[in-house]
Amino acid sequence: MKRRILPRKFYLQPTLDAAAALLGKVLVHETPDGTLAGIIVETEGYLGAEDAACHSARGRTPRTEAMFGPPGHAYVYFTYGMHYCFNVVTRPKGVAEAVLIRALEPLEGIEIMQRRRMVGNPLALTSGPAKLCVVMGIDRRLNAADLIRPPLWIEDRAIDACRVVWRPRIGISQAKEHLWRCYIEGNRFVSKK
Repeated sequence: MKRRILPRKFYLQPTLDAAAALLGKVLVHETPDGTLAGIIVETEGYLGAEDAACHSARGRTPRTEAMFGPPGHAYVYFTYGMHYCFNVVTRPKGVAEAVLIRALEPLEGIEIMQRRRMVGNPLALTSGPAKLCVVMGIDRRLNAADLIRPPLWIEDRAIDACRVVWRPRIGISQAKEHLWRCYIEGNRFVSKK
């Protein structure tokens, strides 16, 4: 199958537009264990300096450096001393906005995913940002990775995302009022309806 990796210009669109446009796209990671893939079913937008919940709102730091970099790169951070979260950098270099990938519908490498999380139920594999990082093998080594080429990329497989629902972001303590989390209505793999 020919890869239809999303081009750099895809990530230059406004962050909330990118958050919705990523629904139905496929996150792929080529790992030593095999190729893993999942349909993106839930995202959250983080809008830089004006967004109190965005890491870059506190300014440029070693942790947030990737957010200030070119669009179409990964921003992977460690949180709560135990979890990784994966974001895609949007907007032009220096703007520091990103889309958190919150949930996937497993597509390829499901047996590998199940071993990694020691969970048999596919519904419980990737229904949250930390869970999907575990099963997809995403950690700090992929921070600032270019998503336009392997080993980690997002592609368009012409999957119909259906109706997009917007809700408040979750798992944050500030700027919770914004309806900047979106997901595919009715998808069973969404982290929280």
